[in-house]
Parts: sequence; C-alpha cells; structure tokens
Amino acid sequence: MYFEDFDINDSQERNGDDVFSKPVRAGKRTYFFDVKATKNNDYYLTITESKRRLDRDGRFVYDKHKIFLYKEDFEKFSQGLEDIIKYIRENAPAVPERAPREAGTQSFTDVSFEEL
Repeated sequence: MYFEDFDINDSQERNGDDVFSKPVRAGKRTYFFDVKATKNNDYYLTITESKRRLDRDGRFVYDKHKIFLYKEDFEKFSQGLEDIIKYIRENAPAVPERAPREAGTQSFTDVSFEEL
C-alpha cells in the first residue's frame, strides 16, 4: 500500500475511548487510523478519510467518511484489501505521471454564463 508522508512519528496515544491514532497524509486527503475501546475495553478500529475543500462562503470545510472495523473482521478485511491492491497494481492501465505545476502557471477554462 502506498501513502505519502507515512511516518511512525505521527502516531499518538489518546485518552478516553481513543487508545491510539495514526494520521496518514496522502495528497489532498488525510486518513486517520484510530484504535478505540468499548466500555468493556475491547479494541476496534475506525478509519476516517478527511478531505479539505472550499465552502460556498469561502471557508475551508472538511468532508469526512468513516468506517468501523471490528477485531473479528480484521483478517477478512486485510485479505480483501491486499487482494484488491494486488489486482489494481497488476491490471490498471498505465497512466502517465503529471508534471508538477510551476507557480503562476494555472490553467483556466473559458466559461460562458449562458452555459451555467
């Protein structure tokens, strides 16, 4: 699995039902892998995808999507994830890498207000 800026030093211990957290920055998204505890002190995992976007009023807001993964599902989940990543790596068409944009060289599209 490939994530940008994967650094074990970003890990942190938490209080309350949060036991441990690992943020992973991947381009425009951040993934949070959080170990949480139930009232019976049984651990489970939440995976949150967070993506920053600009709201209509110009403020930054975060779209978040979360899944809960319980211990009894770890093996099946990890095997399914491993299988699908392997499939993508072996079967995805080659996509040329984009060159990074230089400062001040943004592209714009002409938009007619009649089209809106």
